[in-house]
Amino acid sequence: MANPAHATDNVVEYKKSPSARAKVQAFGGFLTNMVLPNIGAFIAWGLLTALFIPTGWMPNEELATIVGPAIKYLLPLLLAITGGRMVGGQRGAVMGAIGAIGLIVGSEIPMFLGAMVIGPLGGLVIKKFDKLVENRIPAGFEMIVNNFSLGILGFLLMILSFYFIGPAIEYANNGVTAAIEALVATGLLPLLSLINEPAKVLFLNNVIDQGIYYPLGMQAAAETGKSIYFTVASNPGPGLGLLLAFTLFGKKTARRTAPGAIIIHFFGGIHELYFPYVLMKPLTIIGMIAGGASGIAVFSLFDAGLVAGPSPGSIFAYLGLTPKGSFIGIIAGVLVAAVVTFLVTSVILKLDKGSEDDDELAASVEKSKAMKQEGKKSSAAKQQQTEEINKISFACDAGAGSSAMGATTFRKKLKKNEIEGIEVKHYRIEDAPEHSDIIVVHEDLQERARKAHPDKEIITIGNYLNDPALADLIERLKKK
Repeated sequence: MANPAHATDNVVEYKKSPSARAKVQAFGGFLTNMVLPNIGAFIAWGLLTALFIPTGWMPNEELATIVGPAIKYLLPLLLAITGGRMVGGQRGAVMGAIGAIGLIVGSEIPMFLGAMVIGPLGGLVIKKFDKLVENRIPAGFEMIVNNFSLGILGFLLMILSFYFIGPAIEYANNGVTAAIEALVATGLLPLLSLINEPAKVLFLNNVIDQGIYYPLGMQAAAETGKSIYFTVASNPGPGLGLLLAFTLFGKKTARRTAPGAIIIHFFGGIHELYFPYVLMKPLTIIGMIAGGASGIAVFSLFDAGLVAGPSPGSIFAYLGLTPKGSFIGIIAGVLVAAVVTFLVTSVILKLDKGSEDDDELAASVEKSKAMKQEGKKSSAAKQQQTEEINKISFACDAGAGSSAMGATTFRKKLKKNEIEGIEVKHYRIEDAPEHSDIIVVHEDLQERARKAHPDKEIITIGNYLNDPALADLIERLKKK
């Protein structure tokens, strides 16, 4: 199933400049890393809304008063603090919070997009200042310079946010909201699947969800208690339909691995599991688009929505975040999306005249290329055979989905083969530690991984469940 074209040198220096897609992936990963640590707070707000607002399950006028302040102050401040810390450490977190309060007070809408801008900006400002004055502060004056620099720069950023940055972001936000609301009003919202589904399999799903739909969804949920925007790109139905089609009509390795992928995708919420199947048979993207559009149409028909962003996109998260009155619409939208994708994908797979040995051939080509590459490396290969391998990092876009699953699976393989003394953990690509001996990523993320870690050995895989490159790595570790 893996693409042999990607089974090239794993340790050779990568000098090619990153593609536009890799840059967008990195941007999406940055957004995700800002949102993901705060997902619990978003879910808490969603549950508060689902339960206690006048249309909720248990209307409570007193508890409902928390809903407004939480979405206006708490959630944007958490995003800004996290974004500032990612760029400028603790001082960056403080700068992000100071800047965000200017946005929040100076605008009429929940400032999620603004917080995701001002937080990293504040971190960058203080980081640049600290670097500028590094080794220039007289001994004994460090604390006063650090405190007053943070206070003065934060004050300026807060004023700038209140008068300029906030209104600009509010204007842009209103433009995007108006455009999507126009699609809703004309019944053309399902057309978003033409963008969503191809972008997802190119690992741009986090850019779409965290950058666009989640902020818009939170604004809508604050007004109505739910939003369809949380469902337009996260529906687990199309992925379920695709994997079911491969289970019944796929060839060899695809048919064998699809059932396991169904469990992890649909119940675990890790959608990256189905991406390689689409990349292997690009025509199946038609089924994904048809299924995604059908699901959105059903959600719209039933006026269904969720109270918060389902992260991960598991059916359990969907049901847990479904408000009163939306269960039929949400379940119907997921099922219809799965059925439509299954039918379209099944036709595509049945009409496929490819060899029954396609998967085995791809794996053999990949393995032979890897062996040839090892034979060509003289000193590098010898050094690789003698070096110790103490840490293996699995990395993905957000560091919490496919990489977590891959690390867990690989640890079990190490235990099964009685290989000890090797630390295996999962990270966002850019956060993989420098002391990693090997970094494992999906083949479509290798450009971004090599950009972030140009001097590390990168192993690329096409299948998180059973990839020849991982089998080779196990054999390599057994020899050591």
